[in-house]
Amino acid sequence: MFDLSVFAHADAWIALGTLMLMEVVLGIDNIVFLSILTDRLPRDQQPRIRKIGLGLALIMRIGLLLAISWVMGLTAPLFTVLGEEISGRDLILGLGGLFLLFKSTREIFAKMEIHEHGGPQGKAVSVVAVLVQIVLLDIVFSLDSVITAVGMVNEIAIMIIAMIGAVSVMLVFAGKISDFVNNHPSMKVLALSFLMLIGVLLVAEAFDQHIKKGYVYFAMAFSLLVEIVNMRIRKNTMRNQTVGHSVHDGHAV
Repeated sequence: MFDLSVFAHADAWIALGTLMLMEVVLGIDNIVFLSILTDRLPRDQQPRIRKIGLGLALIMRIGLLLAISWVMGLTAPLFTVLGEEISGRDLILGLGGLFLLFKSTREIFAKMEIHEHGGPQGKAVSVVAVLVQIVLLDIVFSLDSVITAVGMVNEIAIMIIAMIGAVSVMLVFAGKISDFVNNHPSMKVLALSFLMLIGVLLVAEAFDQHIKKGYVYFAMAFSLLVEIVNMRIRKNTMRNQTVGHSVHDGHAV
């Protein structure tokens, strides 16, 4: 079974905290994707499906950790494309990245079409269809998460506890993040753009073009900060216009 004696040392607790924080950061794209997928479900079903999605993500992560030798075996080359050796891991990341690109582009196009023609907020989808898509992307995100964990920590017990803690944190904030993204159209487009960026990152990783994730996360954080400032400015402008109209109407009377 797991050797819990490692927690007798301070290094283990530092590793646990660092890995948990890293898993929460890596899980943000998972939450964003969940919020966009569940947005077309009936509102009363959305919290339950988000919880199921995060629960499936945790099960997959733990399952992959327990089959760590198999996961590491995925790095063995399967075939060659344009001089690049493609492994099982590369194949999963590449297909996952292409799926993210397709899904994000389709959602952005749907929002543009809806905005132009003034139609409803897209077609409703079935719970089964949403869960299938969640499972597909959970496989990709889980593989990336587990490989990151293996690169940071040696003890399986620390990895599993960190992932349970990270998913617990995500469960607490998933609803608020989803509501925030779905209630602000510009934020939803920004979130979809983030997912497109992650899709490109995954495809690049599949062809051994390693892009430092720190740069990507910095760009995402900066874009988010700019959008929050824009939202604040728009809100203040609307408030000033409302006050101006009220004063004008008062003088008119």
